[in-house]
Amino acid sequence: MHLLFSSSVRMAGTGRGNGRRYLLMPGFALMIASGLAQADDFIVYSPHVLDTQSEVELRGYRYDDPRADFNGGTASEFSISHAFTSWWKPELYLTRYEHKPGGSGRLLGYELENTFQLTQPGEYWADFGFLASYEHQIVAGKPDAVEFGPLIEKTAGRFTHRFNAIWEKQVGAGAGGKYEFRYSYSGTYAVSSVFRPGIEAYGRPADSAYQAGPIVAGEWHVPGTTGSVEYRVGVVLGLNAAAPRRTWLAQVEYEFF
Repeated sequence: MHLLFSSSVRMAGTGRGNGRRYLLMPGFALMIASGLAQADDFIVYSPHVLDTQSEVELRGYRYDDPRADFNGGTASEFSISHAFTSWWKPELYLTRYEHKPGGSGRLLGYELENTFQLTQPGEYWADFGFLASYEHQIVAGKPDAVEFGPLIEKTAGRFTHRFNAIWEKQVGAGAGGKYEFRYSYSGTYAVSSVFRPGIEAYGRPADSAYQAGPIVAGEWHVPGTTGSVEYRVGVVLGLNAAAPRRTWLAQVEYEFF
């Protein structure tokens, strides 16, 4: 899901749906174990699912901080997905990778993530969905995890707002008993389809870490095809001492039917 060494946020494309489904599948916790960024994957998910659409995604992030306790680090992920219905899109993360300064890079594991669209666009005051995923760790001593939570999106004119509230729970041998919570927000303004500047904010109460900053996103249709390319780049800054000073985000995604 990530682009090289930049930190990334996935942009889920807008979609249409035929009715609501209230299905909850086992969740997954996408914890990229890079120092203080361990409880966040720097994504603001959309609740929209576009029937029969397939996606190939690469995204990543890099954080840096001159303070000795942070050291910096990078993480990246690569995933594929396909919307089998107008309300369900599973996504498989084939590669999850991290690298810390002074050390060698390593693979972290695999993830099966599911997005469920619960309402049709415009049916209510906002559009609602649900995220449920499962992460299998291959790093010794790290338990598997589940992740789940609601996805909310509201479009008003050229403004689009997204909000996610995600809970994470370790499972299996060595799992901790606590649920960890995080939230994320994205607000963009559509100057055009290929240029949507905005801001993103991330909160991890368990770490007392809060970040926010500017991003630019967009979508470009590939002429003569059913495909399009989405991108997202930006940087979120630490709002308090417990957060890294800077986290650079990047993502690129190819969508097609």
